[in-house]
Amino acid sequence: MEIIRTKADLRARVSNWRSAGETIALTPTMGAIHEGHLSLVRLGLERANHCVGTIFVNPRQFGPNEDFATYPRDEEGDFAKFEAAGCDAVYAPAPDQIYGTDYKTEVIVHDISDLMEGASRPGFFTGVATVVSKLLIQAMPDIAIFGEKDFQQLAVIRTMARDLDLPIEILGAPTVREPDGLALSSRNAYLDESQRRIAPALHEAMIAAAATVQNGTAPEIAADQARKATLSAGFQEVDYIDIRDQDSFLTATAPGDNLRIFAAARLGTCRLIDNLGI
Repeated sequence: MEIIRTKADLRARVSNWRSAGETIALTPTMGAIHEGHLSLVRLGLERANHCVGTIFVNPRQFGPNEDFATYPRDEEGDFAKFEAAGCDAVYAPAPDQIYGTDYKTEVIVHDISDLMEGASRPGFFTGVATVVSKLLIQAMPDIAIFGEKDFQQLAVIRTMARDLDLPIEILGAPTVREPDGLALSSRNAYLDESQRRIAPALHEAMIAAAATVQNGTAPEIAADQARKATLSAGFQEVDYIDIRDQDSFLTATAPGDNLRIFAAARLGTCRLIDNLGI
């Protein structure tokens, strides 16, 4: 597996593959690699001849009081996991390869970026759309793969790629979970033993809410029941539990066939997010 540090070397490697008639998949990450990330690599290798993973902890998607400084980092361990999964190369650029001197440009996806995660974390999706657009332009893969655990983020990236006419397929991959239902996340490392026992309650509350909506309960009532159940389980705060149309992201007012429940809640120093199709 090749470790690439500069955008010039990344472009040269991709160009060599492309000149040989081969296709490329890209799996952007912030490192702290877990099985969820590796499932993206495996999907990429099913869909393309080569897969490039990326590791870049993007400062522009962290707020001033968030965990940029303490975000889990293990570059050597991440390289080993990517290699074991079959990655052909990992692009791990220094910050100046992404944001050069006097960098001034941002990519903003309006409307969808203002809801849920966007409301809870102002500026987050601008940071995501900006860095992902740069990674896609630097690599110019045939496909780029993102996990559905961050479903709203996936929608923002798809919209950005469509609106900027990037000739890249944006592919979503199913959420990978622990046996007890907790969605895999690098930030799960922040949970202590007691909190880890409580954490699956968020997913359990979402499943229960989805079932009640399927049985005819109004989405607003089901979402409120899920919020109460999550807090009763031991979570300190619920940022949101919303039931929305998964295409328009409008709040659901009645049971339907295209709904998804979205959740974000705080447990100790860990903020867990999840979503589930209804």
